Amino acid sequence: MINKKKKICVVGAGNWGINHIRTLNSLGSLGGIVESNLNQMNLLKKEYSHIELFADLDMAIKVGFDGFIVATPAKTHYNISKKIIKSKHHILIEKPITNNLKDAIRLVELAKINNVNLMVGHLLLFHPAFIQIKKMIKDGELGEIQYLYSNRLNFGTVRDCENVFWSFAPHDISLFQFLIDSNPNNVESNGNDVLREGIHDTTITTIEYPGKVMGHIFVSWLHPFKEHRFVVIGSKGMLHFEDSMMGKPLIFYDKKVEFNKNIPVLKEKPSKTINYNSKLPLEEELKYFIDHLDGTPIKIANGESAIEVMEILDIATYKLLRNKL
Repeated sequence: MINKKKKICVVGAGNWGINHIRTLNSLGSLGGIVESNLNQMNLLKKEYSHIELFADLDMAIKVGFDGFIVATPAKTHYNISKKIIKSKHHILIEKPITNNLKDAIRLVELAKINNVNLMVGHLLLFHPAFIQIKKMIKDGELGEIQYLYSNRLNFGTVRDCENVFWSFAPHDISLFQFLIDSNPNNVESNGNDVLREGIHDTTITTIEYPGKVMGHIFVSWLHPFKEHRFVVIGSKGMLHFEDSMMGKPLIFYDKKVEFNKNIPVLKEKPSKTINYNSKLPLEEELKYFIDHLDGTPIKIANGESAIEVMEILDIATYKLLRNKL
């Protein structure tokens, strides 16, 4: 049950921040908005006349909201979040938590020192389809996980402050960590920087986990069509989730390989669509954050899991740059 008295201030009303604002408003928990762009501020005044608007973060902190959401560009996350955490307010920081691993570790340590709940916007951990996938893995319906991959492809939005891997892949890395529940043995990454030198537009990253589990992440913002495809292959069956298709189907393929006198034999039965609830991931994420504004420890998308994601991002970035030389 959501406590309607809890009020959250959103810092940044850009493309994604506005989604936080709308969702919090529908939940009755939007308390304030911090936005420095004057034109955007004037639009917000018309639509959210009942909400406190601030051009300056310090003024919003003085009001004393129950929590803050940071939805500004990644390069600004560290300084903004540090100020909020030091003021002892619970915080949700959009992904990636920062644009480098050292700053991420500093924020997580600072949150512990100040007894602040720090959550990161790994939105897909709250997606009902992936929660269903996790349940099927846990229940043994797929058998031993062997391989998984994610394609996150689109035409735009091209960014100039982070490459496509840092922009798109945190979602998929967080999902790999969630589903495999282990840290990688090895990470390799290759890519291409077509539009701007040093800012990759397309990357393919391979992640090796214990138990010979292999995964790959293919991301690009220079792709002719949108594709958000996620596949999990196990010893007993396979799952395919297509987030970019109408109806967002989750399909189980009853396909496996059995051995007859050391000869692999393909076994195949009809596939079936797996039902999952239609709850909105952002709404579920924000409900979870609201429910933990009382200081109850955050277990999903917390600071420690954010550092795990950042460590993989950091290794992959090193490999990208090394392989370019």
